[in-house]
Amino acid sequence: MSTLVFLEHHGPVIQRGALGALAKAAQIDPEPVGVVIGSGVREAAAAAGRYGAKRVFVADDPALEAPLPQPRVDVLSSLVREQGFDTVIFAASVLSADVAGGVAARLGAGLNWDLADLQRDGDDLVGKRSALGDTVLVDVGWTSAPRLALIRSGAFDPAETGGEAPIEEIPVQLEDFSTRAEMVEQAHEEQTGPSIEEADILVTGGRGLGTPEKFSILEELAAALGGAVASTRAVVDSGWYPYPTQVGQTGKVVSPKLYIGAGVSGAIQHKVGMQTSQTIVSINKDPNAPIFDFSDLGIIGDLNDVVPKLTELVKERKAS
Repeated sequence: MSTLVFLEHHGPVIQRGALGALAKAAQIDPEPVGVVIGSGVREAAAAAGRYGAKRVFVADDPALEAPLPQPRVDVLSSLVREQGFDTVIFAASVLSADVAGGVAARLGAGLNWDLADLQRDGDDLVGKRSALGDTVLVDVGWTSAPRLALIRSGAFDPAETGGEAPIEEIPVQLEDFSTRAEMVEQAHEEQTGPSIEEADILVTGGRGLGTPEKFSILEELAAALGGAVASTRAVVDSGWYPYPTQVGQTGKVVSPKLYIGAGVSGAIQHKVGMQTSQTIVSINKDPNAPIFDFSDLGIIGDLNDVVPKLTELVKERKAS
């Protein structure tokens, strides 16, 4: 098996999801290879060795500075053909999904997406994908190589090994049609603290908050814990909190070390996005709320009383 991992980066930093995909690649292939595509990306590529890559290809060219998919499809398709990789792994993101789809079309390759796991079976690869509202996992496979796999967001954590990997520059040759798109503006969301995909601690608010103003008490608790604030679809649909914070089937999949749900009922669509959290704590005054069925700790009570007391306790512990 020869495995290539697409290492998406923002600036000099490889995305956490891509590093998690690299860690999984190292479990199924002792010699995984990474590829970083962009402009001025040698610093990002150098970090890949610490997370399990045995070799890193770098496509560094000013024409690749904008995060557009088609030029990356050109580079990646050529690399897979020339090096003969039989497996290519992507971590789910808007850009990676575009690139993976483009590479699959260019190479006539099979693409399995939204995978929760990958397992090796001899020389074959088996993907695990959720079905029936995330109540079961089904096995999926490929009929031929190269096999393209798009990993669900948050499925794997990065694993730093402390190693180093040689870096090899590869030529950049773009198709004429790949250079016709131009990025005229790139907006960056302003935020303080970690994103919900990367936060170790998430404090999530649901409709049980009653009003959007109550998110302020969740923000105070998240700040005290050094975490981030997330929301449910019902909250976002009501305009109470922005969509980038939505966790669930139509939002983001998260796997924090600690998930605190306040006023979250635990609908199946939300469960899909957070059930892999290491520890789940739920606060709800309804003792029959479905979220208690899959929580490690349940607090039956008024969140307006419980959350401020938790915040006060955290601050006291940090001060002592």
